[in-house]
Amino acid sequence: MKSVKETLLERRSIRRYERQAIEQDKLDFIYEAIRNTPTSYNGQQFSVIVIDDQNLKEELWTITGQKQIKTCAVFMVFCVDYHKLKIANAAKGAEAPDFASTIDGYTVGVIDASQAMMSALIAAEAQGLATCCVGYIRTADPIKVSEILGLPKGVSIVCGLAIGYGREMPDLKPKLPVDTVIYKNHYSQDKDILPSIMDYDKAICEFNRSRSGDQTENDWVTHIADYHRHSMEHGIKKYLEEQLGLK
Repeated sequence: MKSVKETLLERRSIRRYERQAIEQDKLDFIYEAIRNTPTSYNGQQFSVIVIDDQNLKEELWTITGQKQIKTCAVFMVFCVDYHKLKIANAAKGAEAPDFASTIDGYTVGVIDASQAMMSALIAAEAQGLATCCVGYIRTADPIKVSEILGLPKGVSIVCGLAIGYGREMPDLKPKLPVDTVIYKNHYSQDKDILPSIMDYDKAICEFNRSRSGDQTENDWVTHIADYHRHSMEHGIKKYLEEQLGLK
């Protein structure tokens, strides 16, 4: 097992994997870590679809264009899940409230599913496996992906996680400085954090120009703003209205 420090601070997103299956005991440890995830109210408002069928992974790769889905040993899709509570209430002759259709209900489910994904990521990385989070599984064509995975109403996609034995070791990407992320007692003033943010923007430019592998001229500020602009075009609201009844 890697140390906690190695697991958390040396993690990289890996997009190329060896053609090697993951041992069952390692998968079982990941599953137990997922199952023990802390959740809101202990409601456990999430589920995970584990995909190891190569044809299915390639179908999802065709939709998303994310090669790590095709090349990883296992691809996990983490979902908000209010379906299981609904059917359990029905079995007891009760009716579950329509919590999933509220902003708070969706937020609770996303938090639970996201924490479950981090549990899986840490458990995998600690065992020497490589990972890559894939948010595009939610945005590329969520209605089609939900149909492929057989997601019932009350279940919606949050994020995916590719897991396997890494075939590459990319440079460690710089992150925002601590003083732009961690604030004491109150949010810091713009004048105090802006210089560090702009220095970070320059650092990302230099990293992208000089890193091993594909090199770009991307900065951080405008590149992420463009990503957000593009993401707004995906129409996730319609999907969430269909799957969760989100108002």
